[in-house]
Amino acid sequence: MKVSIITIVYNNRETIADAINSVLNQSYPDIEYIVVDGLSTDGTVEVIRSYGHKISKFVSEKDEGLYDAINKGINLATGDVIGLLHSDDLLSSPDTVATIAKAFEEEDVDSVYGDLLYVQKQDISKVVRNWISGHYKRTNFLYGWMPPHPSFYVKRTCYKSYGLYNTDFKSAADYELMLRYLYKHKLSTYYIPKVLVRMRVGGKSNATLKNRLRANQEDYNAWLVNGLKPHFYTRILKPLRKLVQFI
Repeated sequence: MKVSIITIVYNNRETIADAINSVLNQSYPDIEYIVVDGLSTDGTVEVIRSYGHKISKFVSEKDEGLYDAINKGINLATGDVIGLLHSDDLLSSPDTVATIAKAFEEEDVDSVYGDLLYVQKQDISKVVRNWISGHYKRTNFLYGWMPPHPSFYVKRTCYKSYGLYNTDFKSAADYELMLRYLYKHKLSTYYIPKVLVRMRVGGKSNATLKNRLRANQEDYNAWLVNGLKPHFYTRILKPLRKLVQFI
């Protein structure tokens, strides 16, 4: 089973090497690593090119935002399974991809997901939030649940059958895609009860109250564009679920 991992980056020279190294140091032998850069100007491109052919595919060109760049990466991917690793993040251990591939092979599912740690930007050993996903139950979406997007791996055939990321969304296209795949189309999934990704804090959607309100509206719109109707409390519970991750 070939696993394609896609990293999207724009002007992130400071941490891109950490992300790349966490992929290249994986024990799993069949990884296609794709890096899509949005025409960085801070030296990021030079860092990426220094890895040469260790990176399977590298594209540096203008894009229309994060989700457009992700879609480019998916269209370049040839793996049986596709996952994302953002340029601030790291795979949690050298055996992470092997664990993911084993879950796909043994459970025979369309997707898998796991747990995620939010860590300090300058010291990834210091945990800020602990996102324990829990076992999947479709109705959990109605109570504000979603899998951690960076831990979500999907068969490439699903993207062909059910569509890519909706670029009309600025911050919630990840939520919309997982809602569309798991809740609307009822694709099968499996929970891996392990930390798969360490994610540096600093997401734009939570940076300010204005951004959080905009993101909350997009979360609601994710249901509407799919012809779905959430409960009145769904959009309230979704951000509240984050509070327990700090405990």
